[in-house]
Amino acid sequence: MQPFRKHTGVAVPLDRANIDTDQIIPKQFLKRIERTGYGEFLFYDWRFDSDGTPLPEFVLNQPQYRAASILIAGRNFGCGSSREHAPWALAQHGFRAIIAPTFADIFSNNALKNGLLPVALAESAVCELMRRAERAPFELTVDLEALSVSAADGFEAKFHINEFARHCLLNGLDDIGLTLQREADIARFEAARPAWMPSLTASR
Repeated sequence: MQPFRKHTGVAVPLDRANIDTDQIIPKQFLKRIERTGYGEFLFYDWRFDSDGTPLPEFVLNQPQYRAASILIAGRNFGCGSSREHAPWALAQHGFRAIIAPTFADIFSNNALKNGLLPVALAESAVCELMRRAERAPFELTVDLEALSVSAADGFEAKFHINEFARHCLLNGLDDIGLTLQREADIARFEAARPAWMPSLTASR
């Protein structure tokens, strides 16, 4: 997993509340067996019409926001089903952080385990950032070490995150990475297992 320490990028406004995971990555794209290739289908039903033509009024199709890497959205972002494909699609489209007043718990957990940072700010702060981004694209800096969101014009807001999740993001550790930190201990345990016990590896 790619570590997250500090990221500066263009912010894009998506002024909608209760954005659910079926809008983030619609169900028809969940047939893939890979964990890659979902970015092009992000918000598909909002971005394209029935024949696949991009809808120019949707914000992600507007040229000034196409390089955006920070998404600003309304409350309860990521509600709906628990599909892990939602943070995959957001990250593979190029987003590193999502800023919203609140997040659905399962989405937030899935995002953190995939290197995507959900930043919960006060609704007033999110509304201010939304207004600025709607006027014109601008850059935000999300600093996980300092737990802050800032802009060049002096805007700054602090956020909180679970300390264990913060440690994992800062060090690029997903669940597999965390397990591999104990690889030597696991090897010692396996070497000491009695021969009569069931084997956990194909080679034994």
